[in-house]
Amino acid sequence: MRSLPTRRLAAVALTAAASVVALAGPAFAHVTVNPGAAAQGGYTAVDFRVPNESDTASTVKLEVNLPLDHPLASVRTLPLPGWTAAVEKAKLDKPIKVHGNDVTEAVSKITWTADAGTRIAPGQFQEFRVSLGPLPTDTDNLEFKTLQTYDNGDIVRWIDESKDGQPEPAKPAPVLKLTKAAEGDGHGVTASPAANGGSSDHAAASGDDKSDDSTARTLGVVGIVVGVIGTAVGVLGLRRKSGGSAS
Repeated sequence: MRSLPTRRLAAVALTAAASVVALAGPAFAHVTVNPGAAAQGGYTAVDFRVPNESDTASTVKLEVNLPLDHPLASVRTLPLPGWTAAVEKAKLDKPIKVHGNDVTEAVSKITWTADAGTRIAPGQFQEFRVSLGPLPTDTDNLEFKTLQTYDNGDIVRWIDESKDGQPEPAKPAPVLKLTKAAEGDGHGVTASPAANGGSSDHAAASGDDKSDDSTARTLGVVGIVVGVIGTAVGVLGLRRKSGGSAS
C-alpha cells in the first residue's frame, strides 16, 4: 500500500485543523483595549472590550485599574445605558506637569456596575469607552489590570503581564501600546478628546497601522488551518488520480 486510505487521511486532516482551532479559541475571548495603539504624548479614546466567557453566568461588574507609575491626568468615561461608572483617584508620590500645571492626583480605578436588569449574557460582549491623556512619553505601553465579575460570584482576574518572547499568559492584562508621535505633529498631541469621549481620526489611524496581538493570532490560526486542509485536499487528489490511472 503506497499511501494511507482516503478516509484515514481525511480524518487526520480534520482532526489536526480542529485541534489548532480549539487551542487558539480561548485566546480570542480576552479582555482587550481597542484600538490597541496610540501616540505618546497625545489624547485618545479607547474601548475596553469585554466578552462573556461563561456558558451559565453573566458579567455584571468590570473594574479597570489604571497605572499610577505612568499616571493619566485626564480620564473621562462615556455614559453607557444600563451601567453606572464610578471613578476613584489616588494621590501621586510625585506630581506630574501637565500644560505647565502640577497634577498631584490621578484616576486609579474605574468600576462599571450593571443596573438591575442589565448584564453581559453568555455569547455576548460589551464595550466600555474611556478618553485618556496626555499619554506618557517614557514607556512603550500601558497595562490595565482588570477584574471581571459574574452574577454567580466568580471573578476573572485579567492581571497577568505579557512579556516579549514568552508564551501569552492565561489571563493577560489589557495593554495599550504607545508609539512615537509623528514628526511635525507640533506638541505631539494625538488629538483633543472629542465630545463625550469620542476617538479622533489620528487615534483610529494609529490603531489601524499597528495590528494588535489578537488580530495577528487570528490570521496565524487561519493560515495554519488553510494549510492543513489544502495539503489534505492535494493528497486526496493525487490518490484519486493514481487510482484512476491504475484502472
